[in-house]
Amino acid sequence: MTRDHPRGRPGPIEDYALLSDLRTAALVGKDGSIDWLCLPRFDAPSCFSRLLGTDRDGHWKIAPTAPVREVHRRYRDNSLVLETDFHTDDGVLRLIDSMPPHEKNRHDQPCLVRTVEGLSGEVDIKLRWVVRFAYGDAVPWVRRVRETEPVLDEFVLAIAGPHTAVLRGDILPQRAEGERAHELVVTVRAGQRLSWVMQWSPDPQDLPAPMDPEQEIQDSEDFWREWTEKISYTGPHANAVYRSLATLKALTYAPSGGIIAAPTSSLPEAIPGNRNWDYRYCWLRDATLVLLALDDFGCLTEATAWREWLVRTVAGDPADLQIMYGVAGERHLMEWEADWLPGYHGIAPVRIGNAAYRQTQLDVYGEVMDALHLARERGLPESEETWALQRGMLRHLEKIWPQPDRGLWEVRGPDRHFTHSRVMVWVAFDRAVRAAEEDGLPGPVKRWRAIRNTVHAEVLEQAWNPELGAFTQYYGGNTLDAATLLMPSVGFLPGDDERVVRTVDAVQRELQHDGVLVDRYTTGDQPHEVDGLVGREGAFLACSFWMVDALAYCGRQAEAERMFAELVGLANDVGLYAEEYDGVDGRFAGNFPQAFSHLALVNSAAVLFGGRTRAQKSRRNGLTQ
Repeated sequence: MTRDHPRGRPGPIEDYALLSDLRTAALVGKDGSIDWLCLPRFDAPSCFSRLLGTDRDGHWKIAPTAPVREVHRRYRDNSLVLETDFHTDDGVLRLIDSMPPHEKNRHDQPCLVRTVEGLSGEVDIKLRWVVRFAYGDAVPWVRRVRETEPVLDEFVLAIAGPHTAVLRGDILPQRAEGERAHELVVTVRAGQRLSWVMQWSPDPQDLPAPMDPEQEIQDSEDFWREWTEKISYTGPHANAVYRSLATLKALTYAPSGGIIAAPTSSLPEAIPGNRNWDYRYCWLRDATLVLLALDDFGCLTEATAWREWLVRTVAGDPADLQIMYGVAGERHLMEWEADWLPGYHGIAPVRIGNAAYRQTQLDVYGEVMDALHLARERGLPESEETWALQRGMLRHLEKIWPQPDRGLWEVRGPDRHFTHSRVMVWVAFDRAVRAAEEDGLPGPVKRWRAIRNTVHAEVLEQAWNPELGAFTQYYGGNTLDAATLLMPSVGFLPGDDERVVRTVDAVQRELQHDGVLVDRYTTGDQPHEVDGLVGREGAFLACSFWMVDALAYCGRQAEAERMFAELVGLANDVGLYAEEYDGVDGRFAGNFPQAFSHLALVNSAAVLFGGRTRAQKSRRNGLTQ
């Protein structure tokens, strides 16, 4: 299915800022347009889809009608209340955007609050509201409603199937002549404020009540200020660490504690190419890094909630363990293509769902065991049930660990013995041995220790390439992979081991470029032999932070700190990172904002400036400190 699209494409990925209510998220461009919003959850169909199409695919824009000379944006303190100042020849206008966070009440319905404030002069603004449910495929029935009982209430109502949106405001927009859109043009003078609130409901017969926009903005700011007050970080680049932690909180689905990889789908990793994926799900691979990032800097409630989500989600037959799940633990993430959307700047396909959930990736067993071991060390109580769950996972892993898999990068090429996967198999049995030896938990420790030692010896023999002088991406290969930089961080080898040092040097030579950018592995314009895809993707930002960690573990602290500072400088104007960075064009690529990038930043700060590291023994139960 195709259709003709007019002009009006989204801006660069780095031009967007994030709003979140801990249920779903919106992306706001520098042009004042909300171009992506899924309702009522992160993984629900979008009602604003301009990010993957054009104006007619849904957006909500508020901006001056006159040319804008400058745009300055900021979040208020460490909150997610966004301020955008538009400077025109006629005056300066401030746009304030917020999504009131709902942490505890499962029945709270999402809403967007938008306020304009005249700072100087007189500025004509245009509000344009275009709602398209079902990823832009469902044009709603939109009408203006005026109710008098029990009180006077006027609003614009949009209905399509199971979705209902209500727009209230100081001045309501009117139907645009000849278009399926609503518009408003009004002059805002210095000191004047106008507000609009968009609310969602699953039932057009049970609409949400009007809200006080000023109070909602204040409550949002208070929520985020109180939350960030518990962050205990005093090292360098504190603003970057605080913003990254707030972003991780913003990507949390509060009812379950699950943290999504990103709130977007199909933002391209390669231009041109077909590396477009849906990241609105929770990856088990993030488990340890999430716990480290949250626990290291005082976010204990969130760390506990994530651990509980993890245990609930992986419960059951270990043979059914997946690499990723829905925000509430859903298993089936069927992948399909929304072929009516042209894709970001015309780069298709637009994928909904993620078929990688069916892949075998052995490293996730190590990630889960590592995360639960870390939780145990940090004082989160272990129960008979959770330890039985881990033992069940290990019994299954004992049967399947010799198999090849798809690896950390979820390749869609052939299965291989990926080095990182083998290292994480070692991690799984290493953490099991430590659980028995350090915590006295029951289990066949001799058998676990034997498998651990076998895997360790196998990796050293089959992943090391003496001609390259480095660990390779997979057994018997001759290509490099930035994931080998994680060997010292997980405790597989010490950072000063000659093989680690030489691997770090090799990755710097072959995969690092444009200063501090590090590729995952080499890609090109032809179908890649490993991932089966085309297109040269941008540098994976998490890999750049892994290089920071590896340099620190190798004793190159000053170099690591310089690299960290440069990476902090690559964030956009409001401190956010995408999945990748294109060093040639100097712009973001991939889904945005990316939890993995922010996780890597926070954990690099811990490695460099005194937090607890991944392989470090660290007890809070009185045994060790």
